[in-house]
Amino acid sequence: MKASRVSSSAEPAPGLFLVGPTAVGKSAVAITLAERLGGEIISVDSMQVYRGLDIGTDKPSAELQRRVRHHLVDVVGLDEAFDAARFVALARSAEADIRSRGRLPIFCGGTGLYCKAFLEGLGGTPSADPRLRAELEARSLAELLAELRQTDPATYTKIDRTNPRRVIRAVEILRLTGRPVPVSRAAGPATPPAALAEGAPRVFALTRSPADLRARIERRVDTMFAAGLVAETRGLLAQGLAHNRTAMQAIGYRQVVEHLRGQRTLDDTVALVKHKTRQFARRQMTWFRHQLAVEWVDLSLESEPGAVADQLAARWRGQPFDSGAGMLVFGK
Repeated sequence: MKASRVSSSAEPAPGLFLVGPTAVGKSAVAITLAERLGGEIISVDSMQVYRGLDIGTDKPSAELQRRVRHHLVDVVGLDEAFDAARFVALARSAEADIRSRGRLPIFCGGTGLYCKAFLEGLGGTPSADPRLRAELEARSLAELLAELRQTDPATYTKIDRTNPRRVIRAVEILRLTGRPVPVSRAAGPATPPAALAEGAPRVFALTRSPADLRARIERRVDTMFAAGLVAETRGLLAQGLAHNRTAMQAIGYRQVVEHLRGQRTLDDTVALVKHKTRQFARRQMTWFRHQLAVEWVDLSLESEPGAVADQLAARWRGQPFDSGAGMLVFGK
C-alpha cells in the first residue's frame, strides 16, 4: 500500500503516540503504521538513545531504519547524560522537521515519563547539580531511601524504590528546592505542552493477556542472549558503561555486567533478566493506566501488525474499527 502524505493545511494533523509495555509489539505496528500514514518514528525510549546499546534495547535494525526513518535513536554516547528535558527538546525538533516535509510524527516507545513530559510539559524542576549529584551517587540506596522517607513520604510511597537514578533525582530536587517533589514540579514556569500547540495527539496503548505477554518477553530475552548480549555488554564495559548510571539501569545490561563480574551463572542471569523484564512490564502498565489518558488496544495471539496498523490508521482518521480485526479498544 502506498503511503499517504499528511495534509499541509494550516491545521496540522494531530500527532500519534503508540505506547505500552515492553515486548507487546509496538515497534512492528509502528513501522507498518508509518508506511500506511506517510509517517516517521520518534523513539520514546530512554535507552535506545545510547549508541551501542543495541541488542539489549531491541533497537530497530539498520534495515528497519531504512524502511522507515527513525529519530532519537543513537543520539548520545555512554559518556553523556540524558533526561526528560533533553528528550522533549530533541523530540520537538524532530517533530518540526518531520512536519516540514509533510509527514506525520509517530511517537513509539515505553518510557512513560518522556511521553508525559512531551504531552503535558515540564514543570519547573531544577537542573542537576554536579557536585550534589556526585555526593548522592556515593551514598547507598538504603541511605537515600531513608532520607526520602523522612523528608518526602508522599514521593517515597510512589517512587520506584529499586531504581537508584530516580531516587537520587528525588532527593536532589528536595535538597535544591527545600520542597517535596510534587510541589516542586508544580512551582515555577513550565515548558508549554506540545499538545496545546499541535492539537491533542491520539495516544494508543497496546496490551496483551498476561500469559501472552510473558511468553513474548521470554522469547525476546532468549533471542537477545542468542544474538550476543553478553559479548555486546563486555564491549560496552570497555567503553565506560559501568560509569553511566542511567544506562546501567537498562534491564539486561546490568544483570549481564553482574554475571561478567562473577556474581551469578549465565543460566541464572537469563532467568533473572526474564523476571526483571516481567516486573518492568507490569510497572509500565500501571504507569500508563494512571498517568496518561490513553485508548487501550487489546491484542490477541492472532493480531498481525499489519491488521493492527490498519485499524489504528482508521481510528486516527476518525473511521470506525473493523470488529473482525482481532483486537478490542476499550476506552480511555
